Amino acid sequence: MTGKLKQGAAFGYTKVLGYHPLLATRAETGEVLHARMRKGSANTQRGTKRFVEELIARVRRAGATGEIVARFDSGFWSNETIATLGRLNVRYTMAVRTTTKGIDKVIAAIDETAWVDIDYTPDGQAQVAETTYKGRRLVVRRTRLTDRRQLRLWPNWRHFGFLTDLGGTTVEIDAFHRAHAVVELTIRDLKEGAGLEHIPSGDYDANGAWLQCAVLAHNLMRWTTTIGQPAPTDQLSVARTTRQRLINIPGRLVNRSGTPTLRGPQHWPWAQLFTRRLAVLRALPAPV
Repeated sequence: MTGKLKQGAAFGYTKVLGYHPLLATRAETGEVLHARMRKGSANTQRGTKRFVEELIARVRRAGATGEIVARFDSGFWSNETIATLGRLNVRYTMAVRTTTKGIDKVIAAIDETAWVDIDYTPDGQAQVAETTYKGRRLVVRRTRLTDRRQLRLWPNWRHFGFLTDLGGTTVEIDAFHRAHAVVELTIRDLKEGAGLEHIPSGDYDANGAWLQCAVLAHNLMRWTTTIGQPAPTDQLSVARTTRQRLINIPGRLVNRSGTPTLRGPQHWPWAQLFTRRLAVLRALPAPV
């Protein structure tokens, strides 16, 4: 991501030279709700409590009044973060490291009859069960490789767990938590379409500003994609698709009897996609 001489760039747990930013996204739209730059060598949990507080405060200021549910990876896992979520009245699912001492013993103690098959892998070798860890609900998913060559190296179950205060069945909550993976689509778009693949400056604060500019550019593209949609789509469009269909239009702006007119190709396959969004923008009330 960066050069060796850039301030704050360092090798973190990923063994990649760069930065270690914190990122929060809205699952339904892919827009970034909060982002904070950190040094590449930052501890996984550094600044997470403050980040959560800033995130929820921002969402509330934006008008969110209903129940807020947040999904976290294991980097946010701590008693302090969970206590902060309780104080802010935020529900959660939070991944844990299943190899951690104490967690591994709790998982090993789950009775074999408690495991339920789920539709997760093509071969069907996936199950979920639940137990408790320090008084909190712990949901565990386990999978097993079936490829004979890999099975010789990893013959046992692999476990993935998360803590939660949500209700619902084990299968339902596991499927909900797995949907957290949509954040990877946003990370990909930030790198491919918003300039985060290469952080340009040798100054740490300038790179922090670059991150915020990249987030703004990304959100503008997400809003361009979602405006005019009859309902949120299950599959988020990638930045490359948005540029091709809504931004890089092969047309020209002409003056027709004193009226600016955009002329495009007659058989442009995404003309309706563009005009529907344009109609929504034109219907917005003028700013006061």
